[in-house]
Amino acid sequence: MDNLLAISNVALWIVMLGLGLLVFALSRQLGVLYDRVAPAGALMVNQLLAVGDPAPVITAPALDGTMVSIGGERGRSHLLFFLAPDCPICKSLVPVLRSIGKAEPWLDISLASDGGTIDEHELFVRQERLTDFEYLISEDLGRAYGISKLPYAVLIDEIGLIAAMGIVNSREHLESLFEAKERNIGSIQEYLQDQDSPVP
Repeated sequence: MDNLLAISNVALWIVMLGLGLLVFALSRQLGVLYDRVAPAGALMVNQLLAVGDPAPVITAPALDGTMVSIGGERGRSHLLFFLAPDCPICKSLVPVLRSIGKAEPWLDISLASDGGTIDEHELFVRQERLTDFEYLISEDLGRAYGISKLPYAVLIDEIGLIAAMGIVNSREHLESLFEAKERNIGSIQEYLQDQDSPVP
């Protein structure tokens, strides 16, 4: 009986040591995987504009009937968020935009859309509680900024230059625009590629 107990204790310790080594090996592999699959920022897909270009200056009509000037120097950064009432990802990012708007006093946020009827946009604004944002309806605005996919965001700096832009599907993508502006780089992908490039 004592022999069986001793054997079972030894076997238990062997299993415990094996599990400990397995957990250690898995944690090392997770670290390697995280290094290889770095967090991706907003995907910059734009055939018309590049980071550092002057933002196109255009006057666009807002849903409330006012005319809003976009581009040019305004003393504050300006985030243009292009969306559509029938875009589910756009809707999922509305709370994120609201949170960013409250947390970043240096930033103005405008929502931009085109197509559909005024009634559809008004219903969308009411349902998603977007009355705190400028809501622009202009096909010319999207064309001037080279928007081909939604949701898309363009960050314009204080002096009217494009600081960052890209397709945004998550909060991380939106925040990557601010990170790119702060680091003075075109995009997070560009930064990561530079980090991976061999030093000559």
